Amino acid sequence: MLKALFFDMDETLCDTQGANEQAQHLMGEAAKQTFANIDGQRFAKEYVTGIYREWSDEQRARYMPIIETKGEGAFRLQLIRDLLADQHIDDVSDDVAMMLQEKFDADRIAAFSFYPGIADFLIQARKLFTLVVITNGPEFSQIPKVEAVNMADYVDHIIIGGQEPEQKPAASIFEKALTLANCQAHEVVHVGDSLAADIVGAHNSGITSVWIQHQQPLDAELGINPHHTVMHPSEIPAFIRNLHESSAPSL
Repeated sequence: MLKALFFDMDETLCDTQGANEQAQHLMGEAAKQTFANIDGQRFAKEYVTGIYREWSDEQRARYMPIIETKGEGAFRLQLIRDLLADQHIDDVSDDVAMMLQEKFDADRIAAFSFYPGIADFLIQARKLFTLVVITNGPEFSQIPKVEAVNMADYVDHIIIGGQEPEQKPAASIFEKALTLANCQAHEVVHVGDSLAADIVGAHNSGITSVWIQHQQPLDAELGINPHHTVMHPSEIPAFIRNLHESSAPSL
């Protein structure tokens, strides 16, 4: 019998990509207004790539020590300085770097929201199941997003990977969710958009997986096969309803 639902947050419950695109565009405009001879949109795009850790080996060697010793905020300021230096903008003051970084964060949070219909779905689903959000990422970015949608009003528990010893797909974070939900792995489904984090993590913990495919290809070479697949978060409510009806004990 289905007792709990585990959810990823970004690109599963919430339209993070849409918020990122809005903030990225506005950051690029702000950079262009601040520095005349700059490709602002290129700068902003590279900033988003950088904060999502899509690094070269050289960047990893540069940025990980900053994150480990000074924190996420210091890394993002250094990333901004480096990206501006790549476009021959040197000697960027702390105030200017902070302005660009804070603008991106503020614009992203202003645009951050649930996918249509998801908030109502969570309200109804919570009457039947224990709901747990398991989201990867640093506190620096995830806590403001959780607060922006008042996530605590819609689910029972929120686990932020950056606050844990390990992030998805580690078994420990799913074990914590099972403990909080007070249920067994076979009584849960986990819904997420990342094959490597959500689907692998669910499978390693014996939890039924539901993959939000979006436009992603299913790479057969990875050998990751979700138990269930839906194309878009808008399909989650009907899928869970059907799954619940099929798992309910017959009278």
